[in-house]
Amino acid sequence: MARVSIDLPVTFSFRTDILIYINHINYGHHLDNAALLSLVSEARVRFFNAFGYTELDVEGFGIVVADAAIQYRSEAYHGETLQFAMQAHDFNKYGFDLVYQVTDKATGREIARGKTGVVFFDYQAKKPVMVPEAFLKKVK
Repeated sequence: MARVSIDLPVTFSFRTDILIYINHINYGHHLDNAALLSLVSEARVRFFNAFGYTELDVEGFGIVVADAAIQYRSEAYHGETLQFAMQAHDFNKYGFDLVYQVTDKATGREIARGKTGVVFFDYQAKKPVMVPEAFLKKVK
């Protein structure tokens, strides 16, 4: 089986810090894989907020997550602060990949890297829409 491999961009346009709480920890005493995906979702919300948007209103349209891939690099533990660096990348007609790297803020140790496929969506018409030009200009 082929392993997931995520190439990172040279620079990231957005960073946010999130503390690991006890409810993010699994029976192995480290960050649970499902909890990491939840933390990525929180970071994604913050990404859109930083550019003046919500996930339901990006220039009048919402977004949907089309896919997600994570490459785990090391364990993370209760009490550590994770830094999520994110960059909109690989645009297509209807969306883009939100590529990210997760590191321990104190040490710089890489915890994970990944990407979330984002598609712009008209919730009233129930169909994908083209990437809004104003959004593209802000994040590229």
